[in-house]
Amino acid sequence: MLVLAVDPGLTRCGLGAVEGAPGTPLRVVDVGVLRTPPDAEIGVRLLEIERGIGEWLDRLAPDAVAVERVFSQHNVRTVMGTAQAAAMAIACAARRGIPLALHTPSEVKAAVTGDGRAGKEQVAAMVTRVLRLSSPPKPADTTDALALAICHLWRGSALDRLASAVAQERARAAAAHRASPRIRP
Repeated sequence: MLVLAVDPGLTRCGLGAVEGAPGTPLRVVDVGVLRTPPDAEIGVRLLEIERGIGEWLDRLAPDAVAVERVFSQHNVRTVMGTAQAAAMAIACAARRGIPLALHTPSEVKAAVTGDGRAGKEQVAAMVTRVLRLSSPPKPADTTDALALAICHLWRGSALDRLASAVAQERARAAAAHRASPRIRP
């Protein structure tokens, strides 16, 4: 399975494509950063992010897209820019019909390091080890994107199976309800 992960940001948007499956060695396919000038208008910046992510999706044709779920911070301006960049990634995946998953930063840290409160250095060290890299990727946005891809590959398939089982059970229950005789007073 090939996952394109997006660490959203308005100035720097990290992208990491990782291939593999749980229990098998993972492989980096591509990694990079989309950058937009902070002094450009917001619409222009968002279009540039959308165009860049679209190019990555068209070139790599991933099986899934994983985006970091935006969480509340004290700096509302930062949160807004991050959320807007995340929305561009979500829209690009939806437009192409590519399955999408959102993972929180603590889920990513827990999946990669075993500790949902791990620091950036610990995450970078584990990403380097898991992907058998000679050094941690730079800048940090790329490390975060690769960690997100690893999280999705390791956790996403289990979550997909669980969601599928829940959907099947709901469909069975709905069919049984429709088939049961209706008694009216």
